[in-house]
Amino acid sequence: MRPSRLRLAAALLLGLGLAACADPVGQRALVGGGIGAAGGAGIAALTGGSPLAGAAIGGAGGAAIGALTAPRQPRGYYY
Repeated sequence: MRPSRLRLAAALLLGLGLAACADPVGQRALVGGGIGAAGGAGIAALTGGSPLAGAAIGGAGGAAIGALTAPRQPRGYYY
């Protein structure tokens, strides 16, 4: 049984919402990479492509976007 496109879209939107919970740069890069890999594999499987290649491309893109969109903390701030 193949998942419907509505379920896939709902899962991707939920993943994007969870990605916003990660604050540090490294953590956002990992979360973004995981979501990108899952999304890339899912889209590749739906379109007839290679899920492995889709996961690799999506993971790299998600990690880059996660790292680039992480908020920067001012210098001298420790917690």
